[in-house]
Amino acid sequence: MIHVVTSGDNLSAIARQYGTSVSRLRSDNGLLPDQSLVPGQALVVLQPTATYTVKSGDTLYSIAAQAGLTVLELLQYNPVLAQGQPLLPGETLALGLEGERQGPFTINGYAYPHIRSYVLRRAMPFLTDLSVFSYGFREDGSLIVPQDGPLLAEAERFGAGAMLVLTSIDENGSFSTRHASRLFQNQALQDEVLDNLMEVILEKGYRGLDADFEYIAQEDANAYYAFLGNAKDRLHEEGRVLHVDLAPKTYAGQPGLLYEGHDYGVIGSIADSVLLMTYEWGYAYGSPMAVAPLPQVEAVLRYALTEIPAWKIQMGVPNYGYDWTLPQREGQRATTVGNQEAVRLASQMGTEIQFDESAQAPFFHYSRNGRRHVVWFEDARSIAAKLELAQELSLSGWAYWNLLRPFPQNWALVSNNILVRRRTVSLI
Repeated sequence: MIHVVTSGDNLSAIARQYGTSVSRLRSDNGLLPDQSLVPGQALVVLQPTATYTVKSGDTLYSIAAQAGLTVLELLQYNPVLAQGQPLLPGETLALGLEGERQGPFTINGYAYPHIRSYVLRRAMPFLTDLSVFSYGFREDGSLIVPQDGPLLAEAERFGAGAMLVLTSIDENGSFSTRHASRLFQNQALQDEVLDNLMEVILEKGYRGLDADFEYIAQEDANAYYAFLGNAKDRLHEEGRVLHVDLAPKTYAGQPGLLYEGHDYGVIGSIADSVLLMTYEWGYAYGSPMAVAPLPQVEAVLRYALTEIPAWKIQMGVPNYGYDWTLPQREGQRATTVGNQEAVRLASQMGTEIQFDESAQAPFFHYSRNGRRHVVWFEDARSIAAKLELAQELSLSGWAYWNLLRPFPQNWALVSNNILVRRRTVSLI
């Protein structure tokens, strides 16, 4: 359930209204102890169907076994437990939640190796796949390898698949269209890169390869498709899969470097699954607006469904927003903010959060040092609208770009509404 704060609301009254606790409201929504509510703020309210009071000597395993649950289910009903805090005697845990969960759906999340462990673990009970961002390659075909060991360990621990993300990143740490072009056009380089990728995938237990190549020149498009076909054949020989990330097009002939090298029909026929990058309408150097306004997201998805089967499609979901200084000047970059961070900023500034019904996204204004600001971000309402759209269109699921910033109420919302597709049995 989503409660929208009105003037005069407080956590104690909201907790009494819904039969939950203040501590649970704070935990599920990432609220600091001294954080005041602001009008227009969305809160996820989870209502247990049964509870358990922790006793001395209890463990996750003993509680789950007594309740007839798996440990993973217990973590999904109580997401904060996944962060590794010890059980406290007297603590109340949910053993089930009111409401019918839909699914199962595939939920994918992209993570950099430097992600904070508590943020990653809050997400892990709800992930089908964890995509490690990112591997690159050198001119001699050797790989640029991230520190992926901790991420792979967490994926195994929680029963998620691990996907190796390959991008055009070069030895200088830059994403390069020219560097990608050499890979697609040079067969010897391509074979060496794929040889090395397959060795890593098999050695480290990756489920497959995620090809994330953007801004592909039109003259490289056919070579890119051939590379994807070559990669798919190599992966399938070893029982692995190919996932491809696609720019958000709304029609086949959409012009522009971002779109021309991404033919939905061709790539959709090659890939085992695809991510539609349905975000960045509001972007750092652009005009202030929602990052992923629902009408634009829906237009991309509906076009994609004319070219790609629904069961292959993952909708992209942004886990961030932007803070623009007004009036916006050409070349002026907006500041990236986390969704939880945005709500705290609104609280600090004592401003009201508004909700754009058309975009299905929250925003607010504030002033600092004599300058006006506007912040667009995501909250439980905007996420719920996107997940409902994914269900309506019978998509395979969705993917979060990216997991670096904490967003507890997203996971609380998923916990209450979504059955998550699993890859393997959890080791927890």
